[in-house]
Amino acid sequence: MDLINSMLATAAKFAPALGTAVLALAALAGINWILKRRWQDNPDAQFRFQLIMLALTFAGGLAVIIALPVNDETRGQLLSLIGILLSAAIALSSTTFIGNIMAGIMLRAVKSARPGDFITVAELTGRITEMGLLHTEVQTEFRDLVTVPNLYMVTQPMQVVRTSGTIISAEVSLGYDVSHADVSRILGEAASHAGLQDSFVHVRQLGDFSVTYRIAGLLQDVKSLISARSRLREAMLDALHAAGIEIVSPNFMNTRVIADKELFVPKPSRKVIKKHQTQAEDVVFDKAEEAASVEQIRKTIEVVDAELLVLEKEEGDEIILSKDRLKAKKLRLIEQLKSAEEERKAAELAEQSSAGK
Repeated sequence: MDLINSMLATAAKFAPALGTAVLALAALAGINWILKRRWQDNPDAQFRFQLIMLALTFAGGLAVIIALPVNDETRGQLLSLIGILLSAAIALSSTTFIGNIMAGIMLRAVKSARPGDFITVAELTGRITEMGLLHTEVQTEFRDLVTVPNLYMVTQPMQVVRTSGTIISAEVSLGYDVSHADVSRILGEAASHAGLQDSFVHVRQLGDFSVTYRIAGLLQDVKSLISARSRLREAMLDALHAAGIEIVSPNFMNTRVIADKELFVPKPSRKVIKKHQTQAEDVVFDKAEEAASVEQIRKTIEVVDAELLVLEKEEGDEIILSKDRLKAKKLRLIEQLKSAEEERKAAELAEQSSAGK
């Protein structure tokens, strides 16, 4: 009898805590069901859903601890222990978290790179699509999206291709029997055919069996960077073969019996009209191109704001007309910016939805 009374007394003590735990679990299950049903068609809501459930679970745990049948001192010690554990977790993770935030602010302040720019960071090469407070998203030449922490971006040397143009180069090794003057002329013509300007040729290495040449030139249309590199090499092949210069290793050997004057140059073929070939950059950097367009509109708005600021200090009928034109232009640009951003968001939602399926 005493045992039963003791068990009932113990159950009565823990009844509030058990009731609180049951209510917390029921509330969490209900909220989980409601949020999943509400956001099932919104892939971007996954992070918010997880954050809300984490906060509610933590609040439910605190409620159960408060309802435990213990004295105030013990309850305070339990809450202090949870606070210490939470503070330790935040302290351990805050170094990287705050570092990424500061790095993001630094990238924005320095303005060394903008969305749409070609960059190379360590072994990563591509075009920037997004620059957030914690990370930077880069689209590679294989059309993949790579998320890079901002802290990594500022601790590694970052190469940014200038929008005004960049130098494209390629190397080739030729034998000592070919005059370097002829090579310079032929490679220069190849660079011109490839669409490069202000080309120049350097002798890079005098090897035991061959000479290494580098042809380089200015490419003004940096959006076609990948295709331009291929075009340059194609032009080099065509120009050297047309001049009767062999591009083979000096140690080239073949078991076939050949004539002394035979050259290893492709035989001339009838010229055919090439079918339209898809530009690699049009497929590879689709998201980066959209980001570049949005960024260009923003830069134009900044220029218009600067012009309006200058005109604010002046007066006159012509000044008023100029202000009205600039304000109208700004409104049009703002509408274009909103439309471009909506199209980007719609494309991202469509891509995420198709990936989820």
